[in-house]
Amino acid sequence: MLQATLSRTLGLIVLLGIVIVLFFSSLAFGQTTIPFSTTWEAITNYNPDNTDHMIIGTSRLTRAIIALVIGMNLAIAGIFVQTLTRNPLAAPDLVGVNSGAIFFIVLAITWFDVQSLTHYMWFAFLGATVAGVLVFFLSSIGRDGMTPIKVILAGTALSALFISLTQGLLVIDEQSIQTVLFWMSGSVAGRDLDMLLPVLPYILLALIISLFIGKAMNIFSSGDDVAKSLGQNVGLLKVVMGVLIIILAGGSVAIVGSVGFIGLIVPHMAKGLVGMDYRWMIPYGSLLGAALLLAADVVARFVIAPQEVPIGVMTALIGGPFFIYLARKGVSKQ
Repeated sequence: MLQATLSRTLGLIVLLGIVIVLFFSSLAFGQTTIPFSTTWEAITNYNPDNTDHMIIGTSRLTRAIIALVIGMNLAIAGIFVQTLTRNPLAAPDLVGVNSGAIFFIVLAITWFDVQSLTHYMWFAFLGATVAGVLVFFLSSIGRDGMTPIKVILAGTALSALFISLTQGLLVIDEQSIQTVLFWMSGSVAGRDLDMLLPVLPYILLALIISLFIGKAMNIFSSGDDVAKSLGQNVGLLKVVMGVLIIILAGGSVAIVGSVGFIGLIVPHMAKGLVGMDYRWMIPYGSLLGAALLLAADVVARFVIAPQEVPIGVMTALIGGPFFIYLARKGVSKQ
């Protein structure tokens, strides 16, 4: 037991080191490559008259911080969604946060003539929240309360509804299509801390709570009946997980748009490293998610240089084959 704890702790330290290296790589690499020594100097002794320092301070540092936070959010939200739905192929967009956010953005453009990215963020967060609340409310109706299949059905139905409404609004106002496509592709470029800071307190609170419910999730994963027999308040835990999914996934899509597959593949990566112990899966998943999104952001700058590939496209290129592997593996087991 002690040896397993030490090895998992060592693994966390190694992962943290990888995240730090990728974070500095995000600051150093791009159209202009900056030496690591200069990068460190820009952080510890910023000089606004230095061009390299200015590039890091005004652009790259912000997008690296956002990629770090969003990667953690999506990974942990993915763990909660897969646990709540008991579906290993589930992802945060299953509960409608992406479609709800995009619909509210189109609504903001067509009805309120909103043009600011910061205002888009608030409408997107509101849409993701409304969608998530509706999904969990509808899936709780009935004698059995919230069940995995009802969450999946409610999420699928509401996503289809929001997508249809979005398409209807775009037919009316075709000028919104370019903005919506940009948001749907997902990107950390062009974002600033003014978009992250308003929702950061909620995100940090959600991340902290996530680290303390691992033991309860271990019991919950044994099944509702077993959990109830052990004295667990299953309904309360489902509500807590639902709220955390809305905050983490909703806040993410509000800031960077639709970034897929992080919430799908990272839970499986964490499970492969530490097994089904959520006390370790959640911290491992948070670091893996941060590392994966930081790496995707760095690679996205070079694929079609000097242009950048949207980070959502990069995560899809990484996650698509993994999803096919999981689907084939699941089918073969059946």
